[in-house]
Amino acid sequence: VGGKNASIGEMFQELVPIGIKVPDGFAITSEAYWYLLEQGGAKQKIIELLENVDATEIDVLKIRSKQIRELIFGTPFPSDLRDEIFQAYEILSQQYHMKEADVAVRSSATAEDLPDASFAGQQDTYLNIKGKTELIHYIKSCLASLFTDRAISYRASRGFDHLKVALSVGVQKMVRADKGSAGVMFSIDTETGFKDAVF
Repeated sequence: VGGKNASIGEMFQELVPIGIKVPDGFAITSEAYWYLLEQGGAKQKIIELLENVDATEIDVLKIRSKQIRELIFGTPFPSDLRDEIFQAYEILSQQYHMKEADVAVRSSATAEDLPDASFAGQQDTYLNIKGKTELIHYIKSCLASLFTDRAISYRASRGFDHLKVALSVGVQKMVRADKGSAGVMFSIDTETGFKDAVF
């Protein structure tokens, strides 16, 4: 499910039982990402489009990355995968007593925040998504963002095989800004390595 989704799941499991509210949601796994690409025949085409691409040739990179994103958009969701996503969305909506919950569609790469590379912010996230049609559209947008020219260039500069990095998509209930908060918390002092502090 990628680093971000794993962390959110861990927070939910650990904090909700002690009374801290964490918005619920579900994840489309990286296995589902590969399933989509393989069932639709897109994986082989992506391999061909990335073959011999020099990330320093900006014009070629822009063309190829756009072709890959269009390919992903044009790949239909396998009906069994789409049905599972819709079922999970219906359950989430019912949980919040809504016909169609407003959600965040969040990227979670399988190679985020490694010691020598940070993929955080490389892929796209979408807010206030509502309804099944929008949900599927923005899940695809999220998956396609794995192949922006910026993301391809970053992976190439770090020596990552483009087809060894996958994307999971988190779908999480939106929280009203006047009723909640968000931020980043560090459980270690990043300057000194002191572990008994929270920032």
